[in-house]
This record gives sequence, C-alpha cells and structure tokens, in this order.
Amino acid sequence: MPAEGIPRLLHEDILSYEDLHRIASQAIALGFEKIRITGGEPLVRKGVVGFLQKLATIPGLSELVLTTNGLLLREMAAELRQAGVQRLNVSLDSLNPETFARITRGGDLKQVLDGLEAAEQAGFSPLKLNVVVLRGMNDDEILDFVALALNKALTVRFIEYMPTINGPNWTKLWVSGKEILERIERRYKLQPLDLADRAGPARSFRIAGTDGTVGVISPMSGHFCTQCNRIRITSTGLAKGCLFADSGVDMKPYLRASDDILREALREIVTSKPAQHHLESSPQAHASFCMAQIGG
Repeated sequence: MPAEGIPRLLHEDILSYEDLHRIASQAIALGFEKIRITGGEPLVRKGVVGFLQKLATIPGLSELVLTTNGLLLREMAAELRQAGVQRLNVSLDSLNPETFARITRGGDLKQVLDGLEAAEQAGFSPLKLNVVVLRGMNDDEILDFVALALNKALTVRFIEYMPTINGPNWTKLWVSGKEILERIERRYKLQPLDLADRAGPARSFRIAGTDGTVGVISPMSGHFCTQCNRIRITSTGLAKGCLFADSGVDMKPYLRASDDILREALREIVTSKPAQHHLESSPQAHASFCMAQIGG
C-alpha cells in the first residue's frame, strides 16, 4: 500500500457482481477451469460471500480460489468454506510483528495468524502462504517461514520482488529465486514436485522427511511467460493478458453485447498474450501501478 493510499473509485466505476459472474460464466464456457478472486483485498467488498457462492455453482468450474491478506479470515473463514471456496492463498510477508506492521503500514500480524488458524479449522488444507522476499526487510525470515511448513498443512511460496512502481533502486530489494533456494538448501534437502493440473508459475519442492512443501516464483530471473495460463479482469473491467501490459481490453462494451461477442473478446485476450515481459532487461519499460489495486 503506498503511503499516500490509493484513489477511491465510485460505485459506478467498478463492475457489478452480475457483470463479473457473466464474465466468469463465459470464460468457463470457453474452457477456463479455475477462477481466482483477488483484489486489492476481496473480503472488504460487501456481499462477497454471496458472490462466491454463485460462482461456485457455475457448471464446468473445477476450482475456486481466493487470495487474501488474512486480516478478516478469523471472522469469515467458515463462511468462505461453506460458500464453495476450495483453497486460500494468504499474503504474509513477515512473521515479525514490527516488520509486518511496517510493510503493511499498520497491519496486525496476530489478526492474520488467528485467521490462518480459523481457516485451518474451517477445512482449508493445505493453506498457501505467499511471501514477497525483500532484501534487508524480511529476507532474514526465509527459514522461519520454511519452519512453519514442517508441522502444519502449509505450502510456503517465496516470490521475487517485481518493480511494479518504476524506480532506479528496485534491485536493492530484489532477491533471486536461485538465492532463496540456496539459502533453504543449506538447512533442508528439497525434492522437486511435478507441476499439478491448473498450477500457477511456482516451482514446488517437498522438504525431505516431512509433509512440508515450499515453492519459488521467479518472474524476474526465470521467465515463465510461455507457460502463463492466466488473464486478469480488474474491478473496473480492464482485461489484461499480462500483469505488466500497459494496455488492456475494456470489457464494459462487451458486457452490453451478446454472450457470443463476449466470449470472442475473451478468446482474443488469450490468443494475444505476449510471449514475454521485458522487466529484467528494461524494468522502466512499463507504466507504474500499485499491486494493492491489482492483487496477486
């Protein structure tokens, strides 16, 4: 979250749940199998549980996933499970209360940890933790996060920092996926896991002798663009085939058209996905954006 916050949108600027449901339905009719609800923070939107319940009943949907910062999970985990959400990803960048508060600009770590416990009790297993590794801020906690996965049904995924906000000093924060794995392997033996169906871009490993698993997502050092199977629809209706694309397709006009035309627009977004981003060679080549508005 930027220090100055983010601009507020008017209610009429964002897609209704009916619009989002229609896009989801037509995407599944095209062959999409998995839907992830993210944000910003999706759990702050009024009526989200009812929306998730309707999404879960779309014929042909194989997997409904939600990414959250975990601050509201303690109160909502059971409802989410009952609504049909099958898996949760929780963004958690520090296990130190002071560091967590600094990164999140005031977040309460205990709320998230209580939320993880509530989610586990509600039947979400395994939970996935997403950790963006930042040199000098939380990279000294890598092994602490791995230790969490040793005795709990958790998958910890370490994510390379990405320069979403253009700046000359972003490399000072960046820790490569290779370095992350090397640090883990000094303590633990890792066994590579096969890529699961509908899996994302993580390279996953089992910690030998345990049920714990860890993953590394390397958007900067290990381009996975050719295997990327995602498109994003923002709350304002902008469809993007790549997170770092400066342009997108405004879906609002297509929502006023027939289902056939809407499906064709979605198909075009998929077929025109770029072969590769150019962040590593030219990180200033894209316009700055805030992940607090886009989500994971």
